[in-house]
This record gives sequence, C-alpha cells and structure tokens, in this order.
Amino acid sequence: MLENNEMFRAGCASRPLLDQIAGKWTMLILAVLCKTPLRFNEIKRRLEGITQKALTQALRRLERNGLVARRVIPVSPVAVEYSVTPLGRTLQKPFAVLYDWTVEHRMEIERAQKTFDKRLAK
Repeated sequence: MLENNEMFRAGCASRPLLDQIAGKWTMLILAVLCKTPLRFNEIKRRLEGITQKALTQALRRLERNGLVARRVIPVSPVAVEYSVTPLGRTLQKPFAVLYDWTVEHRMEIERAQKTFDKRLAK
C-alpha cells in the first residue's frame, strides 16, 4: 500500500469515507445487492444478525455516498428497492480481494487470536 502522509491527518477528507466503506455491514450489503436489486426486508433476511436500525443507517450512508440507489415502487403498500450504482460496483473487485484474503488467512488469524488470548489469560 502506498503511504500518503495526508491520510494520517485528522482533517484528511478521505478518512470519513474510509470509515464508512470499512463499516461493519458495508461490504456485506454491497455484496448482497451486487447480484440483484432487493427490497429492505429481503436484505435484512439475507444478512443474519443485522438490526433494522443498523441496516437503515448503513443504506442511508451508502445512498448518500452514491454507492447505492433507492427506488420507491408505487404499489400498495409502498415498497422500496435498493440497488448498487455503477460507482458502488467499482468496489466489487477490492472487496473480492479482501474476502479472498480472509478465507486464505482465516486459520492463521484464529491461531494468532488463541495465542493472544492464552497469553492474556495468564
């Protein structure tokens, strides 16, 4: 990774966006939506463990950042569908690399965690 000293400064404009992209649910929400547009409750069903509040907040952040589009479907009752924007799709490759890294190094990370936890427990 290239080191950019500006990114370490508190006022760096990229820091809030990096924080949002690296958020707990961002990658999973985008991964679910990359396959097909979905309604709110379908996203919630697919992402085990996410609360309604967390999903609402994450979708709003993603929409505000131009990564997700929200479309109101005029049916009774009114439905809302979310889809990934072209800008959001540009994150597919970096997220896939990150996911592959986690799969490849999962066992090493688990060993490191166990070693750390044992050391801490002494």
